[in-house]
Amino acid sequence: MTTRMPAISLAAVPGRRTATIELATQLEKRGFPGIYCPSLGDNLALCEALAFATNQIRFGTSITPIYTRHVQDFAQTAAFINEVSNGRFDFGIGVSHAPAMDRLGVKQGKPLTDMRKFVADLRAVPRVGDLPRIVLATLRTKMIRLAEEIGGGMVFANGARSHMRDSLAVLSASARTNDEFFIGDMIPTCVSDDIEAAKAVNRRTLTSYAMLPNYRNYWKEAGYVDEMEAVEKAIAAKQFDRVPECLSDRWLADTTLFGTAKQVRDGIEAWFEAGIKTPIIVPSSAAGGQMKAFEEFLAIW
Repeated sequence: MTTRMPAISLAAVPGRRTATIELATQLEKRGFPGIYCPSLGDNLALCEALAFATNQIRFGTSITPIYTRHVQDFAQTAAFINEVSNGRFDFGIGVSHAPAMDRLGVKQGKPLTDMRKFVADLRAVPRVGDLPRIVLATLRTKMIRLAEEIGGGMVFANGARSHMRDSLAVLSASARTNDEFFIGDMIPTCVSDDIEAAKAVNRRTLTSYAMLPNYRNYWKEAGYVDEMEAVEKAIAAKQFDRVPECLSDRWLADTTLFGTAKQVRDGIEAWFEAGIKTPIIVPSSAAGGQMKAFEEFLAIW
């Protein structure tokens, strides 16, 4: 059975921006269906570059925090990228996390209220042209429902595959099956024949997320109560180095991909079968940096 190809997560960090754009052109030539850019760095600037550097591949932000620019500026930029890319751009937006926004001096309100207002205000900005498809960052059911109500799609980060059936059940049958409604998930991935090393990489990647209450609440809902309560005890005791030890292999296998080329390809197919229309691979390497991770991941195809 041929594994369906996933989308790829791509971030342009200082010193690698030109190389990242060159990599994007290779991803397009290799037939990958999408490139989605996380909030690391200026992902809207990267998407603007992708609009001109590529010709057919879809791309978007996954995600841009809604608080970091004025809504009028967001509308102008999103509509510009959408127009010059001939409609290939997806504007993924989210409320981010309190610690990240605190560092910027940004005061957040209620996530659902803020998201609803932002999308309404974005669409009300005059004389910008056609806006792109709007994709909401989601974890739990209220935001998933809102994504269908006011948006054109939804994207998880570090979702639990075993819980997807329950999460997606709140959507209409049309949203679940219609290709026009985006359903994605960003999946930390490490390709290596050294399974333990690959697991260790992904565990490090997700440790910072386990420190966030909204993620712990989601993973409790997904059935990982013991793991998340153990994390909370470690945090309360200020034993932060113990947090990775609390994250079980069962949880890791449900939220990430790791192992041999076959194991990773089979895992990608399992994500498709779970209802994720666009798995978004976030590569890491047990043997090097980000570019090594892409080299390892591309080699499995």
